[in-house]
Amino acid sequence: MEKPISRQAHGIIDYAYGAVVAALPELAGFQKEKNAATLCRTLAGGALTYSLLTKAEWGAVKAIPFKTHLLIDSTTSLFALAAPWLLGFSHNKRARNAILAVGLVGLATSLLTERKEM
Repeated sequence: MEKPISRQAHGIIDYAYGAVVAALPELAGFQKEKNAATLCRTLAGGALTYSLLTKAEWGAVKAIPFKTHLLIDSTTSLFALAAPWLLGFSHNKRARNAILAVGLVGLATSLLTERKEM
């Protein structure tokens, strides 16, 4: 079954994800929630790094197979969904809901992307 997100579109989404998630603590107003803010910076930096290393049109180094990239996306998104409770910021509605949205968007994107290698 063909999926709605192409590999090329996935790259655009990944780079946008990195920029938005890095700025999310300031955008959503939870920059003082240190664990949540650090998680955002870590997720964003990680996504940008492994995107640059992916064997795809938008990868700079082309070292990681695209299917591995999608597995990393799924795994980090699942972690993000559990992070508010694992990292102790579930009481902060802004941080919790923002990170849950990040996890859901990341998971949906990885599941809806065509898995064809370049």
